[in-house]
Amino acid sequence: MARRTKVYEGKAKILYEGPEPGTYVQYFKDDTSAGDGAKKAQIEGKGVLNNRLSEYFMSGLNEIGVPTHFIKRINMREQLIRAVEIIPLEVVVRNIAAGSISKRLGIEEGTPLPRPIVEFYYKNDELHDPMVSEEHILAFGWATHQDLDDIVALALRVNDFLSGVMMGVGIKLVDFKIEIGRIYDGDFMRLVVADEISPDSCRLWDAKTGQKLDKDVFRRDLGNLSEAYTEVARRLGVMPSNATPITKPKLMN
Repeated sequence: MARRTKVYEGKAKILYEGPEPGTYVQYFKDDTSAGDGAKKAQIEGKGVLNNRLSEYFMSGLNEIGVPTHFIKRINMREQLIRAVEIIPLEVVVRNIAAGSISKRLGIEEGTPLPRPIVEFYYKNDELHDPMVSEEHILAFGWATHQDLDDIVALALRVNDFLSGVMMGVGIKLVDFKIEIGRIYDGDFMRLVVADEISPDSCRLWDAKTGQKLDKDVFRRDLGNLSEAYTEVARRLGVMPSNATPITKPKLMN
């Protein structure tokens, strides 16, 4: 295999230079972490599932006119994406109280929110991705007023799409996280959905039982993460209904 130039490596993915200018190859690893890396494991096949699931969601968004960085899947672990300038924000959309919002505001987990709530977090691992306001974003020049309007509009469109898809297979979309990037074409700039959309970046609960089908299974030691992710893939038709779950995690030091 030809030697490739690594551009960036994160907790769950590696970016390599793409075959053409303005592209990257995004490789999905099997690594899993929680608590800012305090808890780590390798789950064989997780990268394959997240690659396929992210392809499914990103392709669906492209088809309905929500722009993303996704171009095509290359193989079971890699996809070709557009190179983007990532805005240093994690954009979280919440439909049901869970996780940090329940802790911060004392809202019982599982409480439906009166409307989708969009939150912003500054992407900085050393600072543990602190929550920030629009005033912070504007003051520090991370985005403009127009950017923020466009980001919120994109996030809510993604929410509508994902909520509908999940509802159709008996899953509640509790919340999710996306990243937004800038793509330049001469003097023209547009914002696109970047990074990934997978059970790593969403909270997904079975609509009838409330069973968690996302990374909270790993965070909270609630069972087998591989089975949860495989179940999501099965329901969406990304994997055949008789597929065998990926293997159990191997804990890392």
